Amino acid sequence: MSRRFPSSLVVRLLALSVLVSVCSIAATAWLAVRTTTRAIRQEQGQAISEDARIYEALLGRAATHTDWRGVQPLVDRLARETGHRVVLTTQDRRPIADSADAAGAGHRTPLPDRASATVDPLAVDAGVSRTRSDDRIDSRAAGPFRLTRAERTRLTALAQRRVTCLRSLGLPAAVTTAPGGRPHVDSPGYTGDRCADEVLDRPTRSESRALARLDALVDACLGRRGSGPVQLALDLTWRATATRDPVNEALVSSCLDSARREQLAPYVAPAALLFIGSPDNAAAASPFDLSAPNRLRMAGVVGSVLLLTVAVTTGLGLQLVRPLRALTAAAQRVKAGDVAARVQVTGRDEIGRLAEVFNEMSQQRARLERLRTEMVGDIAHELRTPLSNIRGWLEAADDGVVPADGALVGSLLEEALLLQHIVDDLQDLAASDAGALRLHKVPCDVGELLQQVATAHGGRADHAGVALSVDIADGIGSVVADPVRLRQAVANLVSNAVRHTPPGGAVTVTARREDDAVVIAVADTGGGIRPEELPRVFDRFWRAEKSRSRSTGGSGLGLAIVRNLAHAHGGTVTAESSYGEGALFTLRLPGEGQGREQASSRRGAPRSGGV
Repeated sequence: MSRRFPSSLVVRLLALSVLVSVCSIAATAWLAVRTTTRAIRQEQGQAISEDARIYEALLGRAATHTDWRGVQPLVDRLARETGHRVVLTTQDRRPIADSADAAGAGHRTPLPDRASATVDPLAVDAGVSRTRSDDRIDSRAAGPFRLTRAERTRLTALAQRRVTCLRSLGLPAAVTTAPGGRPHVDSPGYTGDRCADEVLDRPTRSESRALARLDALVDACLGRRGSGPVQLALDLTWRATATRDPVNEALVSSCLDSARREQLAPYVAPAALLFIGSPDNAAAASPFDLSAPNRLRMAGVVGSVLLLTVAVTTGLGLQLVRPLRALTAAAQRVKAGDVAARVQVTGRDEIGRLAEVFNEMSQQRARLERLRTEMVGDIAHELRTPLSNIRGWLEAADDGVVPADGALVGSLLEEALLLQHIVDDLQDLAASDAGALRLHKVPCDVGELLQQVATAHGGRADHAGVALSVDIADGIGSVVADPVRLRQAVANLVSNAVRHTPPGGAVTVTARREDDAVVIAVADTGGGIRPEELPRVFDRFWRAEKSRSRSTGGSGLGLAIVRNLAHAHGGTVTAESSYGEGALFTLRLPGEGQGREQASSRRGAPRSGGV
């Protein structure tokens, strides 16, 4: 750099301002400190208590519900009672509920970078929660251990009968109910077994099923770590069922904690970020008891300090401090995970050049993060389908459903080769947006290719109760394409159709010629696609089913990959649907003659599409 960064000037300006300020207001600062310290401490204690109250209320809501729907009234009530702004968002900061919505606030203060707490009944924040537990699982998260109405009624009647018996003996007794609905009889100081009822102490059918499932999860965890099984009791105590080898208590506790979280996860709301704003009256001023002469002298000193500070620092300091603050704030956003953080370049000096370099660095980081995310998604999606096919055929052969003959081995070998080919090209797929995707086009028999896809997915379709058929028009001939990529595109369409077709439905793959083009269509009789969602079906990572459950869909990459592969072959893919009547996906590719011309004209040129 041609000029030295004037850091010493900033230091001198700040030192001068601090010296003048300290000398002029030191006499009054201690008065303000003494009169406000106690009030501040009381206010902080109240704020901590109110934060804990809000957190506990929302934590209880999450522990007893599977999602956050209907939480807005609770958020509004907590905001009214505490005077705070209460905001609940998902982990990626999408709003769930905001008390400012009910208040009708036109301008909302942006949320801070750091949340006040994370509301997760399976990972309770010990710094905010009033209760303490070693496993950090909220006691109100009963999940499958929650009793049915009939079980609660029956056990409550037994508990009341036991209380009546104890009271008849002159003993104090009362019924308390656990979060799962199980009643307990508390009799302080009494440890005998009179008035005992084995039915009351024995697990119910609901608890037995849940306990058996939890026991299986714990044993599976212990088995993976080389330990023997254990037997769990209803109070989550355990004993070893095998006496050959000692059981590691720490290992059992670890497996029990992880098994409980796995079992309870479907019964509680997903983790959410909690933001608690300052109360409306937070700016209330602390009282001062000063005499009139002191107030006049103080006003004169403070006025002089303000004039001197503004005159000295405003003209020389703001031009240096402002861009540095912007850079610091942007750097903190990057540190917090905001890859889109940028700063405005306002000059051509050293600070302006630093801002340009920062923007370039942030842009490059965002690009690398996007490529990494896309790579992970592509790997997860593209490896699943061939692996599932191989596993399905092997399980069928192992069960004796299909003979383990040469045809089966050949089909499995084809799937393994496809899998190996996908693995070898994963780097090319991740870099396809940069023009690195390579296609190896050769004449392909369309009928044979579609039959291979149907054979590969036949086992999965049969298992799902879906009829998979292929209808190839006479004289369909061949098409110039990359056989692996084309088969990948058709397989994605077939897999998507089978996944979204209910048992008893049908998926039909057809092929025909239209003019000089080959048209491959995949039709299903599933639930179809809503009209407003149809334009987005080919978007990367988009799915109509927002929970992204693996039982109802993949990662949202399959149709996006089909579109890019179609474009890479010089073709198109379209989607049509009547909601409730199924969907039709049409892949249109250039004919053999046109495909050869395109392959010749594009040989050696980088591919502009991406998968």
